[in-house]
Amino acid sequence: MLEVKCFATLQDHTPEGGKIDYRPGLTVRDVLKMLDIPEEEVKVVFVNGEYKDLDTSLQDGDRLGLFPAVGGG
Repeated sequence: MLEVKCFATLQDHTPEGGKIDYRPGLTVRDVLKMLDIPEEEVKVVFVNGEYKDLDTSLQDGDRLGLFPAVGGG
């Protein structure tokens, strides 16, 4: 299982229970497709608290955090 948390404007895409099934070879990009999140909406990705990119391979038990661009001023 993977723990997935979507933040801010992506929050509605968080899977039920905050978890998805793991399968070998799964990447962050694959998870975005599974959750119907357009790649251009994700600006920051954390896997187990470390900054990663969309092509990062995931492992069973990983924690994935997805963040949109944050504006302010």
